Amino acid sequence: MIADNVKRVREQIAEAAISVGRDPSEITLVAASKTQNYDAVREAILAGVDACGENQVQEMVRKHSEGAYAGVPLHFIGHLQSNKVKQVVGVADVIQSVDSRSLAELISKQAEKLGIVQKILLEVNIGGEESKSGFSPEQTSEAIDYVNQLSGVKIVGLMTIPPNMGVESKKNEYFSKMLKIYVDNCGKMLHNKVDKFLSMGMSGDFTEAIKSGANMVRVGTAIFGSRVYNK
Repeated sequence: MIADNVKRVREQIAEAAISVGRDPSEITLVAASKTQNYDAVREAILAGVDACGENQVQEMVRKHSEGAYAGVPLHFIGHLQSNKVKQVVGVADVIQSVDSRSLAELISKQAEKLGIVQKILLEVNIGGEESKSGFSPEQTSEAIDYVNQLSGVKIVGLMTIPPNMGVESKKNEYFSKMLKIYVDNCGKMLHNKVDKFLSMGMSGDFTEAIKSGANMVRVGTAIFGSRVYNK
């Protein structure tokens, strides 16, 4: 089932990309594997996802120790608490959810201790929602300037989760606004083009995100089915 779902998602990615004159190979598919066991993660990887993304630190560390993610990059895509930084830096290939200067500083310091440079995405709170963390659109440019000065991290793109408006046209406005922020700041991300990502779009809206410029999507339910949480 998972393999069939990955194939279906790939077809939808291709259709969305081609419809706006984009190359489907430009889109990175991150399998959001929260609550999924080792076998499910391995099946998704064998089916051809580009990376795996985890929301929970403890779960990520456990599955990483089991070798669940072997063969693809591992992304941390959930909210990262400052007291969990040591568990994530150097384990996740990319931390997508860097939502403050202070968190970037902590990640950089831990990476320096390990003698590595941690790849990160800065999270933008595109809808200005109080319930979500992230830099405001107005703060993003200065945040990039600041984080670029930290020697233990490398910004490889931006990430967002738009408000769940229930209205496709409104969500597309947020996607388009995010694309503009990304394009305006690409020159400040001091690395080559293939290392720059605009991560937006999940199971319910990844095709629209791609049409609006995303080159990385985080897809869970459409690959693994509805999550089952342990009681």
